[in-house]
Amino acid sequence: MVGTLRSALLVCAALSASSVAPAQVGPSSEPIVPAAAAVNPTTVARDLLRHADQLAIPPQSEDAVAEEAEPAIDPDADLPTLVAQLRSSNPGDRQIECLAAGIYFESKSEPLAGQLAVGEVIANRAESGRFASTYCGVLFQRGQFSFVRGKSWPHINKDSRQWHNAVAIAKIVDQDLKDSAASDALFFHARRVHPGWHLKRVASIGNHVFYR
Repeated sequence: MVGTLRSALLVCAALSASSVAPAQVGPSSEPIVPAAAAVNPTTVARDLLRHADQLAIPPQSEDAVAEEAEPAIDPDADLPTLVAQLRSSNPGDRQIECLAAGIYFESKSEPLAGQLAVGEVIANRAESGRFASTYCGVLFQRGQFSFVRGKSWPHINKDSRQWHNAVAIAKIVDQDLKDSAASDALFFHARRVHPGWHLKRVASIGNHVFYR
């Protein structure tokens, strides 16, 4: 931008210089414009460039642009507030997308606390050493999530509020922004079923029961 401004000012300086009437050669051999009042193109250009440096707007740093693009998150905010701040159709990367998909298909009709707990189970499994080490790996592990078919899942309406909530919950879980009552759970099932697991029950949230 500064280079463009300098070029424009130099053109202006050149035009200013060309607009000065040339010396008229006549019987008296004196110029129409007195020497003291003549315009020096070099002086004009130098003055204009000096002012251009003063007018140039410094570019914003990458950090400043990032701060404008990403609103600050209050870690002390309650869960609904955090979800409202992070709600989006775009998870940002594949791992967060997998985590959001697990939350969406397993608990999209659950209260936010229930969705958070389901997300915690997936994250806990990835960190436990007993399952795959990534969210996608946990999700696609054979026989663990009924909505998964091979390495894919059913269509998601990414314009829906339920998907936007799932993305927000996934980011909250990934960034560890909010604790859940089922924060150490590794398993869960719907209330309507009774699998007879010999596991420690840690919480019951919405329509799910969570175990360690």
